[in-house]
Amino acid sequence: MPKTRVVLYREEDGSCPFVEWFNDLPSKTQDKCYLRLERLREMGHELRRPEADFLRDGIYELRVSLRGVNHRILYFFHGAVAAVVSHGLVKERAVAPKEIDRAVERKKQFEANPPRHSYEEA
Repeated sequence: MPKTRVVLYREEDGSCPFVEWFNDLPSKTQDKCYLRLERLREMGHELRRPEADFLRDGIYELRVSLRGVNHRILYFFHGAVAAVVSHGLVKERAVAPKEIDRAVERKKQFEANPPRHSYEEA
């Protein structure tokens, strides 16, 4: 099975919401998030609970828990070979609808112009 390309979403101003969130996490949490992203790269559409789950409107979550804190990385698929990471968050009881709405809006923007909204590490 070919690996899934994982792309980070980029805002119009060039910033990357996921990187900004990720850089503020403790190193052990970063490590677990990175492992989930690797699993997404390996498994793509086949990744399921407990590692990932479908939320709604084409938006999925990578599930990372450490010391009772539930971190979520929201993403969507673009075509058959790419997963686009929208952003990350700390989940309370459920992922807030506004967070899913934000990912849905980013999905629309990405689909309209993938090169403009693909983050490249400097």
